[in-house]
Amino acid sequence: MALECGIVGLPNVGKSTIFSALTAAPAEAANFPFCTIDPNIGIVDLPDERLDFISSIHNPKKKTPASVKFVDIAGLIKGASNGEGLGNKFLANIRECSVIAHVVRCFDNPDIMHVRDNANEAAPIDPESDILTINWELCQADLDTITKREEKNIKTVRALGKEAEKQLAPWNSAVAKIKPLLIDGKCARTADLTDDEKEAVRDMFLLTMKPTLYVANVDEDTVAEGTNDYVKIVEKYAAEEKSEVIVICGKFEADLAEITDPADRKDFMDSVGLKESGLAVLARKAYHLMGLRTFFTGGPDECRAWTIHAGDKAPQAAGVIHTDFEKGFIKAEAYTIDDLRQYKDEAAIKAAGKYRMEGKEYVVQDGDVLFFKFNN
Repeated sequence: MALECGIVGLPNVGKSTIFSALTAAPAEAANFPFCTIDPNIGIVDLPDERLDFISSIHNPKKKTPASVKFVDIAGLIKGASNGEGLGNKFLANIRECSVIAHVVRCFDNPDIMHVRDNANEAAPIDPESDILTINWELCQADLDTITKREEKNIKTVRALGKEAEKQLAPWNSAVAKIKPLLIDGKCARTADLTDDEKEAVRDMFLLTMKPTLYVANVDEDTVAEGTNDYVKIVEKYAAEEKSEVIVICGKFEADLAEITDPADRKDFMDSVGLKESGLAVLARKAYHLMGLRTFFTGGPDECRAWTIHAGDKAPQAAGVIHTDFEKGFIKAEAYTIDDLRQYKDEAAIKAAGKYRMEGKEYVVQDGDVLFFKFNN
C-alpha cells in the first residue's frame, strides 16, 4: 500500500481547492459534481522548523525537506458502494491510500451547489450528514470485503479442518467486533481490537480502518476565530471516534499559496491571526498518521530531513540514505535537535556529554541528528 494521504469528501466541498493550495499544482475545481475524475497526485514539502533551525546553524548550500504524497480523489455520493456516480473508482483509489483526509464543508455559499444523496439536487449544509454519508458507503464496501473473505475462510476450514479454525481464531474474533459496527455505519477503526486481531485483518485493507483526519473547510470570515457552528459538529463527531480535526479555509490557503515573498506571507497570515498555514498542519498530521518520522543530517553542503517509519533502527535509517550504509553499518553518532538548540554547535554538545554513539539495536527517534559510520 502506498504511503500517501487521500483527500476525500462529497463533491464541491473544497477538496480540489485544498489540494491545489497544498501542492501549488492547480487541480481542476468547478461548481459541478465529479469535476475531479482521475485522482490528482502531488508531492508536498513538509514544513519543519527543525530543519530551518539546523540550516541556520550550518548555512548549507542546499536544504532538503521531507515530503508527503497527497491524492485528490473523486467526490463521493450516496450509493457509491453500489457503483453510483464514480463510486467504484473512488473506492479503489482510497483503498490504495494509507491515510484519509476527509474534507467536510463548513461554510455557507449559495453560489456553490452542495450535493449529498443526488448529484443533481442541492442539499442543505449539514456536516454530520455529510460525514455519515461517506462513512456509510465505506462501511458497506468493508462489509462486502468481509463477506467475501468469510466465504473463502469457510472453504479453507472445510479443506484443512481444526488447524485452520485455530489459525483463523484472531480473524474471527476481530470480525465479531467489527461487523456490528459496520452494519450501524460506524467505522472499523473504532473497534477495540487486540494486537493479534489487528494483524489478522490487516491484509483486508478495510477502508474504515484507515487513520482519518477530518478537515473542516470554513469560509474566510471564520479563519480568525478558527471555528463556527458547523466546525463544532465535526469536532463532536470526530471526538467520538478519537480522530483529529483540522480547520482550514481552502480559499484563504489558495490565496496564500500564490504569495511567494516570506514577509508578505507573514503579513497575510497576521491579517487573520494565523501563525502557521493550516495546510502545514495538515501535512504534518498526515505524515505522522502514516507512521512516518524524521531524522536529520547537517553540514555545509546540505541539511536534510530523512523519512523513516516509527520504530526503525539505526541501520534501517542509514539505508534510507544509501543501501551501502545499511549493509556496512558500524555505528551512528547521534544527538537531538533540542541538544543543538541548547548548546548551539556539535563541539559544545560533545563537551556536555550529549553526543552519543548508537549501535545496530538503537531505535531512531523523531528529531535525531545522525552521522553514520560504515564499512565500504
